[in-house]
Amino acid sequence: MFGKRKNKKVRKKPNTFIQVANAFLTLIILGLVIGAGLIYYGISQFNNDGPIAEETIFAVPQGAGVSTIARKLQDEGLISNSYIFRFGTVAMDKDTELKAGEFRIAANSSMRDILIELTEGRAIQYNVTIPEGFTSWQIVERLKAAELLTGEIDEIPVEGSLLPNTYNFERGATRQSVVEQMKVAHDEALAEIWENRDEGLPIETPEELVILASIVEKETGLASERPEVAGVFINRLNKGMRLQSDPTIIYGITNGEGTLGRGLKRSEIDAKTEYNTYQIDGLPVGPIANPGIESMKAVANPAETDALYFVADGSGGHAFAKTYDEHRANVAKWRQIEKERQEAAEAAAEAEKEALEREEAEKLDEQSSNQ
Repeated sequence: MFGKRKNKKVRKKPNTFIQVANAFLTLIILGLVIGAGLIYYGISQFNNDGPIAEETIFAVPQGAGVSTIARKLQDEGLISNSYIFRFGTVAMDKDTELKAGEFRIAANSSMRDILIELTEGRAIQYNVTIPEGFTSWQIVERLKAAELLTGEIDEIPVEGSLLPNTYNFERGATRQSVVEQMKVAHDEALAEIWENRDEGLPIETPEELVILASIVEKETGLASERPEVAGVFINRLNKGMRLQSDPTIIYGITNGEGTLGRGLKRSEIDAKTEYNTYQIDGLPVGPIANPGIESMKAVANPAETDALYFVADGSGGHAFAKTYDEHRANVAKWRQIEKERQEAAEAAAEAEKEALEREEAEKLDEQSSNQ
């Protein structure tokens, strides 16, 4: 009879699909763990304090993208990793909000802090001051000298079309952009002043107001005097008298390009130009400077005065007169003041000369006694 057969265990053949799936799943899990670790690391680096120990100025070039800015931040030592900054910027959906300009980055700023500053902060502002009464040529020269501005000015602006003031700008702004700011400010100020002018003025247009305001601006540096000086010129225009303003003669000579640097000659007073108000009736052909707001207001709302004349009084202001005789007396006083000042200046110069001569003589005496 047959013996009993032993049971044999049959080994199942490994399932290749399951093996691949398991390996793939393992890789996915490993990838997720690594990815989570990298994300955690990136978030930590993005939010942790940065490497700079003190406040730093960082400049964002005009037109620079997030990659360029990130590399520049890393190169300058403000962040530790440009890639983390780039990914953080995209993750916060701020990659299109980065601004150009200079920004103050506080000490220990994180990448997040820096990103907020570059997208929501305000770039550092610089300024240029244009004094009242500057001609357009002088304004252009001052803007040319402003080293933080860039570019050329297309052309010298029309005289009287700019408003003197202090204007803010960011490093790298163009000179032409500042000119445009001044034009807009002038137009807005003039429109409001013209709207609120007194009735019955012998001025028909805003342009004429600017012309007269430019003369007032050049005649006095005292804000308190401007309405009265304007009142004198308004009175003269109403009476058909010539304005007889020295600054108009000077502008006709220099065309606003610098100062005359000397007194007027009789031949220049007698020369008939479009600006010489000793020789022409009414207003000159155009402004002789860029007047400030206060001078324009003074012309729009002049002081009520009977005065027709004024002359310097030696104190920085002017003496006003209703009649020519009073004016002549004031002129005589001014000439006496000028004479006394000239004599005092000559005496001071002579005293200085004598002091130098005495010092030299004492040196010679000392040398002789030592020999």
